[in-house]
Amino acid sequence: MSKQKKSLCEEHNFDALFNTYYETARNYIYYKCGNLQQAEDIVQDAFIKVWKRCADVIYEKARSFLYTICNNALRNEFDHQKVVLKHEATLVKDDRDDESPDFILEVEDFRKKLETAIANLSDKEREVFLLSRIDKKSYKEIAEITNISVKAVERRMSNAFINLRDALGDHLKF
Repeated sequence: MSKQKKSLCEEHNFDALFNTYYETARNYIYYKCGNLQQAEDIVQDAFIKVWKRCADVIYEKARSFLYTICNNALRNEFDHQKVVLKHEATLVKDDRDDESPDFILEVEDFRKKLETAIANLSDKEREVFLLSRIDKKSYKEIAEITNISVKAVERRMSNAFINLRDALGDHLKF
C-alpha cells in the first residue's frame, strides 16, 4: 500500500503551508534585518517562488526550501553588509502617576541599553536569542529554522547571554 504524497500545487496544501509558516518566517527574517517591511516583502516573494516551483518541491521539504529562499534573498539584498537590528519599542504609558520621574528615566535608560546590547550581538547570536525569547521557540525549533545543530544554538545562546551580561551587568536575569 503506497502512501499518497501531498502536493504543494493543491491550493489547500499551499494555504496550510502559508498559514503555518508565514509569521515565523517573517519574524525570522525581521530579526536578521531589523526592518519589518523588508522582512514581509522577502517572505511574500519567497512564497511566490515556492508556488511557482510547487511541482518541484516535496511538501515535507517545503519549510526548509522556504527558509533557504528567504535567507538567500536577504543575503543578496545586503551583499555581506553588517545588519543592525533597530527595535521599535513603545512603552505602555498606563498609569504612571504613581511612579517617580527618576524611576521612569531609569526604565527608559535601561530599555535603550538593552536595545543597544541586543543590536550589538552578532547576527547569529541575535537571531537565536530573539527566536528563543520573543517567539518562544525551543532550541530544536530554532535549529530547524536556522539549519544548524541544537548544540550550535546552545552555544550561540550562551554567547548571547555572556555578551548581554557584559553590556548590562547583572541587571538582567534570563
